[in-house]
Amino acid sequence: MIYLVRHGQTHFNAERRQQGRMDSPLTALGRAQAAAIGRLLQDLVGKPDGWRLISSPLGRAQATAGVIGAALGLTVETDPRVIEVSFGEWDGRLRDELAAEHPDTFGRGDWQFCAPGGESFEAVEARARDWLASLPPEPERKVIVVSHGGSGRVVRGAYLGLPRAETWAQDVPQDAVFRMASGAVERIDCPVAAAP
Repeated sequence: MIYLVRHGQTHFNAERRQQGRMDSPLTALGRAQAAAIGRLLQDLVGKPDGWRLISSPLGRAQATAGVIGAALGLTVETDPRVIEVSFGEWDGRLRDELAAEHPDTFGRGDWQFCAPGGESFEAVEARARDWLASLPPEPERKVIVVSHGGSGRVVRGAYLGLPRAETWAQDVPQDAVFRMASGAVERIDCPVAAAP
């Protein structure tokens, strides 16, 4: 079983700014989301014996994973294969600015993969498949992974064998956990976190 989590809200998320491989700290809401996800995972996992907690190396995922790890008593491992998609020259740019500069591109569902110097969908999918293949088989597989909006979509799509358009059309909540088991993906919503 895999529990897939997106990092909590960051300042860039709140600004509608492309993060990609750039980083931005969690907001107060993001920290509250991480704590709520930690409590939800405590209920879902029960005893954490045999469970692994894996995170993207980026700071926002590490911060979220740290909160989850503290709640479950797990040490955070890092794996670069679940890092966010690189949007190349568009990393750090406001989406509204990009939409104004590239109106035709923004009409596409996967406009992020049109970024100059960015990562291709195929490259992201290859590393997602490689990561999934490296995990133990079910039922021995007991993994919690903290990833990102883009790469998390691709991990779920690779797990389900979805085509590109369906993979990229999936939602990317910061207040839910995706349970991936027995060839299915189930969204488990987390009670809405209130920022302190």
